[in-house]
Amino acid sequence: MSHSNKIRIVIGLIIAVIAAVFFVEPVPQDLAYHRFSDTNTLWGIPNFWNVLSNLPFMIAGLYGLVAMRRLDEENLVGVVKTVSWVFFIGLFFTGIGSGYYHLSPSNSTLVWDRLPMTIAFMAFFTFVLSMHYGKKIGSLLLWPLIMVGIASVFYWAYTESIGAGDLRFYAMIQFLPMLLIPAIVLMFPTVRYNTTHVWAVIAVYFAAKVSEYFDYQLYELTGISGHSLKHVIAALSGIAFLYAIKSIMANGRQSSD
Repeated sequence: MSHSNKIRIVIGLIIAVIAAVFFVEPVPQDLAYHRFSDTNTLWGIPNFWNVLSNLPFMIAGLYGLVAMRRLDEENLVGVVKTVSWVFFIGLFFTGIGSGYYHLSPSNSTLVWDRLPMTIAFMAFFTFVLSMHYGKKIGSLLLWPLIMVGIASVFYWAYTESIGAGDLRFYAMIQFLPMLLIPAIVLMFPTVRYNTTHVWAVIAVYFAAKVSEYFDYQLYELTGISGHSLKHVIAALSGIAFLYAIKSIMANGRQSSD
């Protein structure tokens, strides 16, 4: 398949998903989302395990930031460096935001869970674009993508505040990159880094979603809620992403495009 046809496929996917969003009625946040299987209070902390299980996000974020300091000394440069810092900062604050949300689950506190998570997500997407399309594309799109992600969260929060909740655009920000990333990795192969680690991030994402979906069932079966397990699994994305960064250094492919 020619390069131009591959580009057309990617653009077609983007247009199709965006168009589909406008054919769907606005979707408010289901308030049942805030009801979790494990609501135990321990040491005066409500929803203790759902709160505490966010520590792995903070640990993975801090570990990544410390590792980035060392990699900086090895001349990690350009948009890949920026994206990596943004990703790990977002991951760290996801732990704080999600912990805050789980102390008192509601739409208003959910904003602070989704906001840093979306920033980390957009940084990861930009990393894939940079490695497979080129660093110039990544540099051009990094901050616009992050701003679009932030806007999708605040748009949802605003629509909920006026009684017309609309999750469509936030859902698109979640769904579209997870559709595009595998397509990009497969259609635009590169030797700049080990793409196995990107597949690991994707696998972690879907495993976390499965755990979240079976929140009650896992709690009944194991005594550990699916939502708490989701946090622990999702934090592993930080380790997989760090190995992707390290593979760039190992391959000696940090030269600019």
